[in-house]
Amino acid sequence: MRAPRVKSKWRPPLALIVYAVLLTVMMLPVLTVIWFRVVRAASGAMAPAEIATLAAVLILTLIVAYVLTRTLTVPINALIARTDEIARGGRSAIRPLEIYGTREVATLSQSFLDLAGKLVDHSDYVRSFAAHVSHELKSPLTSIKGAAELLRDDDDTNPMSLEQRNRFLQNIIADTERLDRLLSRLRELAKAELPSERGSTSLRDIVAQLEIQFRQLAISDESNAEEILALPSEAAGIIFSNLAENAFQNGATTLAIKASDEGRRTTIRMRDNGHGIADGNRDRIFEPFFSTRRDDGGTGMGLGIVRAMLASHGGSIELLDSGKDGTAFQIVLPNAA
Repeated sequence: MRAPRVKSKWRPPLALIVYAVLLTVMMLPVLTVIWFRVVRAASGAMAPAEIATLAAVLILTLIVAYVLTRTLTVPINALIARTDEIARGGRSAIRPLEIYGTREVATLSQSFLDLAGKLVDHSDYVRSFAAHVSHELKSPLTSIKGAAELLRDDDDTNPMSLEQRNRFLQNIIADTERLDRLLSRLRELAKAELPSERGSTSLRDIVAQLEIQFRQLAISDESNAEEILALPSEAAGIIFSNLAENAFQNGATTLAIKASDEGRRTTIRMRDNGHGIADGNRDRIFEPFFSTRRDDGGTGMGLGIVRAMLASHGGSIELLDSGKDGTAFQIVLPNAA
């Protein structure tokens, strides 16, 4: 979507308005003196004291106008120039101004820096994400194309065996299933990036749904009371099903969930008895498309989707510990209203 453009027409600069207003105010005593001299028919010559007073008023007016221009116009023009530089791709332009002038301009500048930083980070994220998606789609598409070409070019004089044909067909089916899983994950990630809708879900309902969805896991709710989470049912389903699937794919047979109310936030701890996460992978588990199960069909997007969706609802997730006894995650959410 193209950004709307401000209608082009002449507008006075801020400095001109400041000087014009102050000079107009300064003219009031001058006009007053002239008025009284005309009314009283006084001598046309002005006393030296009057001339000195008007000169002092003029000088003070110009000084005030300069101060106002220095504290308002200069930082605003610098902020405009900084915006143009960032728009041209200058990451180095995201730095504090040299002069702020007033508290309001300083606050505006800080808000601008925060917004510019987020926009640049988001742009880098989109660029990196697009590269990852292209790479992930290219592998199965290349495999499908190769298998299809071999089937198409099968020579009638020396046809491939039924076993070979079935193997190629099975490869095509497996790759299409991988593409379907990847596209499904992308749809979930798109939902996570959208502005969140408010809602709440009972932890008991979440556990009951997980028990139906993952019958291979023994899922238990260790909470002392029924907890209401500040998540709409759809978002809660996506978040906890991804975590449960991650536990199951890592060899877990049990999954314990415990929620507790801690003032203005709700903390949920999830612990499984799976194989754990290798030390070298702990810092990468939330990276998009990072997976240790790629040969088994893993997309590496599950935990990334969980983190993005929690962030859109004001929450967060972190890895507490992981070892031979299993893995523990902690989710923090604001309290449900």
